[in-house]
Amino acid sequence: MAAHATVDTTSRLAALRELMAKPENSVQALVIPTEDQHFSEYIAQCDERRAFISGFTGSAGCAVVTPQEAFLFTDGRYFLQAEKQLDKNWTLMKQGLPDVPTWQEFLSKNLGKNTRIGVDPTLLSASDAETIQKALVSKESELVSLSKNLVDLVWPKRPARPANKVFPLDVKYAGASHSNKLKQVREELKKKEVGSFVVSVLDEIAWLYNLRGSDIDYNPVFFAYSVVDANKAILFINEGQITPEGRSSLGTEVEIRPYDSFFVYLNEMGSSLSADERIAVQKVLVCDKASLAVAEAIGKARVTIARSPVNDMKAIKNSVEMEGFRQSHIRDGVALVRYFAWLEEQLHAGKTLNECQVADQLEEYRKENEHFIGLSFPTISATGPNGAIIHYEPEPETAAAVKRDQIYLCDSGAQYLDGTTDVTRTFHFGTPSAEEKRSFTRVLQGHIAIDVAVFPNGTTGYLLDPLARRPLWEDGLGTHGTGHGVGHFLNVHEGPHGIGVRIAYNSTPLKPGMTVSNEPGYYADGRYGIRIEDVVVVREADTPNNFGDKGYLRFERFTMCPMGQNLIDVGLLSEKEKRWINDYHTEVMGKIGPLVKGDERATAWLKRECAPL
Repeated sequence: MAAHATVDTTSRLAALRELMAKPENSVQALVIPTEDQHFSEYIAQCDERRAFISGFTGSAGCAVVTPQEAFLFTDGRYFLQAEKQLDKNWTLMKQGLPDVPTWQEFLSKNLGKNTRIGVDPTLLSASDAETIQKALVSKESELVSLSKNLVDLVWPKRPARPANKVFPLDVKYAGASHSNKLKQVREELKKKEVGSFVVSVLDEIAWLYNLRGSDIDYNPVFFAYSVVDANKAILFINEGQITPEGRSSLGTEVEIRPYDSFFVYLNEMGSSLSADERIAVQKVLVCDKASLAVAEAIGKARVTIARSPVNDMKAIKNSVEMEGFRQSHIRDGVALVRYFAWLEEQLHAGKTLNECQVADQLEEYRKENEHFIGLSFPTISATGPNGAIIHYEPEPETAAAVKRDQIYLCDSGAQYLDGTTDVTRTFHFGTPSAEEKRSFTRVLQGHIAIDVAVFPNGTTGYLLDPLARRPLWEDGLGTHGTGHGVGHFLNVHEGPHGIGVRIAYNSTPLKPGMTVSNEPGYYADGRYGIRIEDVVVVREADTPNNFGDKGYLRFERFTMCPMGQNLIDVGLLSEKEKRWINDYHTEVMGKIGPLVKGDERATAWLKRECAPL
């Protein structure tokens, strides 16, 4: 989280409104989403248009600008931050509160009749555009696709688009060749009775071609598009980015074309489909995240919008990827144990260290690990009240000193060639209060409930979510979302599956090979935050019976790091829960202990934290 300084947006908005009014644009409202043209969760600096125009730097939100007003829509995670960062020109729309519309609803419900609403068609999904346009009919309003992004035209020092090196990921880490993956995609095209597939999401492209890059911080992806049909695969990428090894790894099977030629190709492809009646029925599959610009370039009548088959394929990890997850999490556990042992020693010695300084030390320990590439997201290093701010990210100039007598929450992760880690641990390096211990134990009980769950095939993460919430609900406490999919040396947040109350999670049953986080949490506003997070994988379960011949599933955990024993209220635990904690700590000791032998401080800390309850 940034330092939350307010930005004066008066001149930026004036310049933007001037462009909106020009005859070649002539729009009475402009939508400025957070997304980039690939609908990435994290975006490059050059794509931070909404942040530039509004001054609000949170990772979620949408701006709508009219000739007289400016509105910023965001969710509950960012209300406080937005209130601090938005200047007098902006009205904060707190999505999720009663009577507050979504930005999409706002366009049809709150704007006047006959409104021309400008959009950059590369930044609005085709499916969203269709829904919005239908809702606008009654107002006789319309979406207008602009040929240029108006924010770019008023952004004088807009950063250049990154073009970092793209390298191959060896099959010994990926577990399957790009040829094998393309074959799977073509089988899906046959099933769906479509002629070709446009791949526009960056982690899908990286996975499909076993390539990795660094164009977006924390995500080993690169800017590219791809089109796959029965006979060819084309990768649209800045040619200077791909290393000779990367190009060679693709063989002759993949044609390389310039990134900027993608939309020209789509236009030509759409025209050929219209002209050739023999293949008129062969529609083009685009994913539900594909932009309006993609659909318009091909021709909306020629497009089928559906969930990407690559997304579903990527979600199920093969045996090599799963083993990579196991090994990378063990190495990551070594760094975590060394870090928490060091931090406790520093605090007990009376050293003053802030949240950024300690997070930097954790990164240093991770850097010593084999196959380390970088962090998988900015480290959430939070002491006391800062721990209650979901997705808090300390800044050097405002970071608080980590205090021995406060709860410390650390949510962090790394990118390794063989896996991606995401782990949260909550510690108290002094004497926790009875309330803190009870809250922590309720979170831990929810974590254990997910870890030990056995469930039939066809079960979704939406249905499992209450297991994590039940212990907190018993005390009348709310809880954070329980879990998200995790990529393999890819994005730390990966769909389509997860564990939580998102309706989307209820449309994706959990399947063997899916990796997901198990991370219930509780946030006491203004006082402390608690979260316990492991990465787990779905496995087949061996059950005494098999009712309905469905087959049953369970989780295998990858994360190896102690839980923080002085925060556990043993009196709240069942015998099974105590046994789980002791078994888990025995496993951690067995896997991490031999690897920290040379570090006396880490060894002593690990032994104490893994001692039986």
